[in-house]
Amino acid sequence: MSNSEQEIEVKFPVRDLAALSSRLEALGARLVQERVHEINLRFDTPTGELTDRHQVLRLRQDFNAYLTFKGPAKPGEEVSSRQEIEFQVSDFEAARHFLEALGYRVSVSYEKYRAVYSLGDVLCTLDELPFGKFVEIEGPDAGAIRTAAVALKLDWEARSTASYLGLFNMLRSARGLSAKNLMFDEFQGIEVSVQDLGLRFAD
Repeated sequence: MSNSEQEIEVKFPVRDLAALSSRLEALGARLVQERVHEINLRFDTPTGELTDRHQVLRLRQDFNAYLTFKGPAKPGEEVSSRQEIEFQVSDFEAARHFLEALGYRVSVSYEKYRAVYSLGDVLCTLDELPFGKFVEIEGPDAGAIRTAAVALKLDWEARSTASYLGLFNMLRSARGLSAKNLMFDEFQGIEVSVQDLGLRFAD
């Protein structure tokens, strides 16, 4: 996180993650998390109360397991800015059972491959999802994020403040997809263009 209980970030769709990795290393960025497969479970009440309030309750598994709450994003910002509370849990399955015992249910599952670099005071994540590749930059403010984007030769106007699930829902509606989850096996045989997501490449 960029600061206490605040997530400030923006993402860019890209063609070539390997080139971005090389560019980060040339700028002196430090690899803080090697590429890892990440599973995310988003929870909600049976009636979708959290979604209605634009809140997120998520359980994530990569090298470790984390429980996350996110509040609604502030409207009209050039980057995504929202409250985030996240902490590590010792047992992914126990945490899932705990949330289910409280009445929450998994509303959607999604996965990606992610590597994380530290560049100055920002974090740059290289993400590969079933519908494309992205660079996500998180920092203390919009200015720091924009400075990093310029250093990485990313087109600022091609940025997106939408969440991956927000993009997924847009894609399902635009393409009439039957996929219920953002999982690689559910996207087998499905070709997705950056235009389908309402975006354009930044690299």
